[in-house]
Amino acid sequence: MDYNYGEDIKRRLRRIEGQVRGVLKMMDEQKNCKDVVAQLSAVRNASDRAIAQIVAENLQRCLLEEQAVGGDTGKMVKEAVELLVKSR
Repeated sequence: MDYNYGEDIKRRLRRIEGQVRGVLKMMDEQKNCKDVVAQLSAVRNASDRAIAQIVAENLQRCLLEEQAVGGDTGKMVKEAVELLVKSR
């Protein structure tokens, strides 16, 4: 199965990459611990949203493909939920 990751998700990941670079710069500049943690929390939240988007988009495609061949989609939904839970 081929996966096609769109430009939207790649832009999200580039923003996250920039946020991480910003956190490293804050650390180099010996910024306040609260500020660093706040930015790391923002990175984590952005990563969680990216994970959810990837799972949702691929789940939708997989469900449509499975329905087209008359397969059981329940297992796919369960696997997607487990993947999201594991990512936390």
